[in-house]
Order: sequence, then C-alpha cells, then structure tokens
Amino acid sequence: MTSRVLRFEDWTNPVPPVRREVLSALPHPDEGQPPVLFVPGLGHGAWAFREHWLGHVASRGFAGYALSHRKQGSLRAYVHDVVQVAAGLPRQTVLVGHGVGALVVAHALARYPARAAVLVAPVLHGWSALGAALRANPRGTLPAFFGGGLRLSREQLFRADLPAADGYVGRLVRAPSAVYRSLLAAPEPADPVGDPPMLVVGSPDDRVVTRKALDRAAARYGGAPLLFPGMGHDLMLDGGWQEPMDAILDWLVKQLAV
Repeated sequence: MTSRVLRFEDWTNPVPPVRREVLSALPHPDEGQPPVLFVPGLGHGAWAFREHWLGHVASRGFAGYALSHRKQGSLRAYVHDVVQVAAGLPRQTVLVGHGVGALVVAHALARYPARAAVLVAPVLHGWSALGAALRANPRGTLPAFFGGGLRLSREQLFRADLPAADGYVGRLVRAPSAVYRSLLAAPEPADPVGDPPMLVVGSPDDRVVTRKALDRAAARYGGAPLLFPGMGHDLMLDGGWQEPMDAILDWLVKQLAV
C-alpha cells in the first residue's frame, strides 16, 4: 500500500536511484503479521539491528527488515529510500527509526501510511541534539558545527560496562556534511497519513537525547515516552537490549488487536 509516494519535487528533481542494503530475518512460519522496518541513525547501518533486534522480532513472529542509508544523500533521499522500501514489502509496514532515523521515519510517515511507528531515542530537532552532544563529547561534536563529521563516543552510546562497545564504535561511519546541513535545516515533519499508532522509546540516561526531548517528542504524537533507565542512546546494541524490543513488540501486538 502506498500514499503520496510521488510529489512535484520527485518529478522535477528526482532522487538518484541507488542499490540499497536491506537485511532481513523472517519468521517460520509466517503468520501474516505486518513486517517491521528498522531505520538507523547517523553513523549506523542495518548491521546495528542485525546484532540483536532483527532475529528477535522474527522469533516473535514478525518479519524484520533493516535498511542502511545511502553513502551520499540528504534527509530527502533518506526519506525517499524508506518510503520505497516500505512500499515494496508484502504488507503494510511498521516503521521503527532510531536517533536521526526517527526523524527520517517521522517525515516518511507523511508519505507512507504505516501500520504503526516507533521512534527510538529520536533526534527530531538537530540543534538541540547537537547541544546535548556538545556537552557530553565536545571534541567529537564541534566539527559538526563547521561542516565536519560528528564523532560519537562510547560514553554517549552505551552503558559503561558493555564489553562489545568498542567494537560497535569502531563500525560507525561519518555521514557526509551535506547530510548534517539538511538535518539542521529540516522543517517540522508533517502529520502522518492514516493516523498510525505511535510510540516513543528512550532512556533518561541517554547522552544524545535529553529527557525533555523525549517528553516533547512523545507529546507531539499524543503520548508519553516509554523509558528504560540505565541504557545509553543505542538501545538496540546496549546491554539489556531485549527489554525495550520486547516492550515495543508487546505494544505492537496490543495495537494490532484493536
């Protein structure tokens, strides 16, 4: 199912096609549940969901998919890719965005009638997120104010006792400076089409997204955030990753039963 997939700008200035990386984990048997499409934040790729969440959603009966962002792009291009991948899946899709991926999902919802949507540690306002990052990691954040790359630190993303943290940080990549400019200049997302149920998930100990930002994001979509104290920004990789994923799926099952 698609809606508002094509707009005037898509005709006059189309997003260049690329080969997209989409990883998947499928349930056996397939019981007809809506697929779940994960959208990563900056520096991350589909691999960040393959570590734990993709297989876990499949074990709970949902087909899981994870998209990597194109190497050269913009917020508009990222949104285009999410809409196109979601529209190509066999059923109306649940969109789950993490970090800046949540901003991409929020914009994609204005063009694709998702079955439901989850914003995980959402970065919906670039300048406020940069301010929080600057306080936690000034050396890695300052270059982003001048067109350079943002370098996220272990301390921003994970709890202190996660053995695999250094390996995960080593897999992060720098997004092009054009992406940062498009994010900082991004308008507010339009209202979602189809009025899908939405959930905001995060941690009060996140050093990228503040508690106030989580409350603001949840209020924007008519609810309160679901919080997991003690976890870092990367809930899908941090210790205790199963708890937020199970909570998301439990919420989703209730929404599907309505």
